[in-house]
Amino acid sequence: MKIDFVSAQVNPLAGSGGPGFGSQHVHVAALAREFGRHGHRVTIHTRRDSESVPARVRIAAGVTVEHVPAGPARELPYDKQLSCMAEFGQYLADRWLREPPDMVHAHYWMSGLAALAGARDLRLPVVQTFHGLGVPPRRREPGETQGPAVRMRLEAAIARGVDAILATSTDEAFELARLGVSRHLVRVVPAGVDIGQFTPEGPAKRKGDQPRLFTVGLARQTGLEEILRALAGVPDCELLVAGGPAKVKLRQDREYRRLAKLTGQLGVASRVKFCGRVSHQDMPGMLRSADLVVSVPWHGPSSLVPLEAMACGKPVIASAVGGHPDAVVDGTTGVLVPPKQPEVLARRIRDLLASPMMRQGLGIAAADRAAARYSWERIGQETLAAYDRVRQARQTRPMAADRPAAR
Repeated sequence: MKIDFVSAQVNPLAGSGGPGFGSQHVHVAALAREFGRHGHRVTIHTRRDSESVPARVRIAAGVTVEHVPAGPARELPYDKQLSCMAEFGQYLADRWLREPPDMVHAHYWMSGLAALAGARDLRLPVVQTFHGLGVPPRRREPGETQGPAVRMRLEAAIARGVDAILATSTDEAFELARLGVSRHLVRVVPAGVDIGQFTPEGPAKRKGDQPRLFTVGLARQTGLEEILRALAGVPDCELLVAGGPAKVKLRQDREYRRLAKLTGQLGVASRVKFCGRVSHQDMPGMLRSADLVVSVPWHGPSSLVPLEAMACGKPVIASAVGGHPDAVVDGTTGVLVPPKQPEVLARRIRDLLASPMMRQGLGIAAADRAAARYSWERIGQETLAAYDRVRQARQTRPMAADRPAAR
């Protein structure tokens, strides 16, 4: 099958652990490689953000990244890329007229706009993965600016225009239903984890005698402040924090300075180590060194950190938001806690650190669940099954004269 991914604002060639690197980079690249491994041909269309990048780059057997000339050939912040999507869509329309794919799979909402524009006149099937919606954070944090209101309107229009939506969690599927999206269009296909790279066996970062907590993320909504406040109630353990800019540039980061000051006020500065940006290749060793991995964002669809920790055989304490309740089985592979409640978090950390046998049991079950449910092989199979359902549905129903367009 010839499959074209549209990942306009996320280039899978971006450096692992570099600025802006995140779960969507991992998802797009890993899924494409999995398809290529099984003989499918995948082209990933992403926006050209440099004059020096080649037009096409082969990254794996059957997988090519194509840089689309849409907008200026330089890095742009996400909120400036929306104006490039019309040009991106026209490029895809011209490209697909010459070489139509069997399936178009758009990643993120802006990519959905470009994919629908490119596919509309050619009546190509389009599948959408949003990698998170704009509605939940705005509802749950009404005082925060989580994105332009136009995003919510366009996400609803995209959802009406595509052939199927692959939600990455049951929470996202619920939010799509609240947007009025027909349930038969939505299937939950989560992100996966590389169970070859993230394993219980392997080298671990050195540690001392103290129990170690590990977390990822420096931004305010990642819940790091709540973890620091919880740490004040958990004596005799250390916390490693990965994320943010490179370590040598941490002092230039406003959020780091605020949190570093808070560690002093809480009396935990000597027990907290800010590691700065950590590459994806180095993450398994960091995770294996931990006695407990903590991931308590306020909101967000990604369960990447809990999944990678689970695959390394580590118990996880996670906030019960987004994809976490799907990934972490409360009391079996880890513990779920409400977000923004450091007292509750501290209590659960103390309970688990006091029970090595419980941590060991949770870690074993976590590794088993990650391998059985979240391997990229299984996620690839589920995605291909969703493609097949779209193709079969198109063969058994008359083609609508006009597909609803995202405007």
